[in-house]
Amino acid sequence: MKLTWYGHSCFLVESADGSVVFDPYAPGSVPGWELPRLTADAVVCSHGHRDHGWAEGVTLSGGAFTGKLEQLPTFHDDRQGALRGPNTVTVLQSEGIRLCHMGDIGCALTAEQIAALGRVDVLLIPVGGHYTVDAPLAWEITKAIAPKLVIPMHYRGKGFGYDVIGPVEPFLALAGNVKRLDGMAYTVDLADAPATVVFGV
Repeated sequence: MKLTWYGHSCFLVESADGSVVFDPYAPGSVPGWELPRLTADAVVCSHGHRDHGWAEGVTLSGGAFTGKLEQLPTFHDDRQGALRGPNTVTVLQSEGIRLCHMGDIGCALTAEQIAALGRVDVLLIPVGGHYTVDAPLAWEITKAIAPKLVIPMHYRGKGFGYDVIGPVEPFLALAGNVKRLDGMAYTVDLADAPATVVFGV
């Protein structure tokens, strides 16, 4: 299974069962990032905001993703969606690997929700705060889910991201076991576990 990060919360997942793009963003919606035209078998948007829900930016291949997708309704804030609406967490299963994309999760998970997610091998979780959970709450969620690998997303870096969200470093300080990549692609290797995987920009 290969992951390619296109910035913010957008990933292309390529596996033996096909390809899926998560949370493509519209032109001009995320400072410092411009999404290239992507092609995949399926596209999944955690919610309808422009920086996560630009499904029309992905060309569908006409093929089918034959792996498994499971979805869990959550919220984009800590007020039952009153501020920013709903958020959908998606678990993709392929090649024996369960990958969980948390979208713009903005709240803690209940014990029932954590149980519903089941085993998670790779967790993609926002850490920047303001619009989503911040680093401390992201780490609490990560510990509760107990993935083998965790990949932080939706944070601010040099030349990219919203000014109001935080950088990745506070989360890395909590999570530890940091594996820094040279580029924007990663072939999932559970032998790296436990690790916090950070893409190079």
